[in-house]
Amino acid sequence: MERRELFNSFTSSFRGDSKQEVKESVIRPPYNAALEAFSLCVECEDKKCAVACDENIIIIQEDGSPKLDLTTPTGCTFCDECAEVCESDVLQVDKMRNIDALIEIDILKCLAWNQTMCFSCKEPCIDNAIEFLGMFRPTIDQDKCTSCGFCVHRCPTNAITIKGI
Repeated sequence: MERRELFNSFTSSFRGDSKQEVKESVIRPPYNAALEAFSLCVECEDKKCAVACDENIIIIQEDGSPKLDLTTPTGCTFCDECAEVCESDVLQVDKMRNIDALIEIDILKCLAWNQTMCFSCKEPCIDNAIEFLGMFRPTIDQDKCTSCGFCVHRCPTNAITIKGI
């Protein structure tokens, strides 16, 4: 390996041109007990869970299973509708829990972390999971955050990201 190739391999991860394939994480609706149960969704023909979602954040993957699309301007309201219409009991109201995702604030992009007053992310947060130090430096209290996604698109600088865990 030449020296140039060695340094290119180190810096490729910073440039985003790595040749390794990155597997997209799937964020599931918050009404499931076991991820293995989603294999039963193949048998479902009507895909009622996606139709029942008033926020239109449930999309059906190629394998027939539902996933949440939290890249939309809305988020999950935990309304129970998807679980109530699920005929194969993959989604169940009594199995409701927080969404398996992690919401983070990029402090380099965030206006409030850069001395500009902005509460765009705090306003839609029903769970008061976004806390500010004074009027600046917001952080997400992961113990309170349900990962509903409502704060993601409210950020004017796209400083809030959500990824599956």
